[in-house]
Amino acid sequence: MPYVNIKITNEGATAEQKTQLIEGVTKRLPDILGKNPQTTVVVIDEVDTDNWGIGRETITTRHQRGQ
Repeated sequence: MPYVNIKITNEGATAEQKTQLIEGVTKRLPDILGKNPQTTVVVIDEVDTDNWGIGRETITTRHQRGQ
């Protein structure tokens, strides 16, 4: 049973976008790894930008600087 965990920042991904991610990943696993889509689990974790860091700073800080 494949378990796929997708982590994104909580910056407004819509329910439709998340559904598309789940459907897309589930569809590709049989094509690439031969896995059964009926037993594939996909979890999307949305992380606050204060809790996600790149290059020694948070995403929140990067956004405040315009990056």
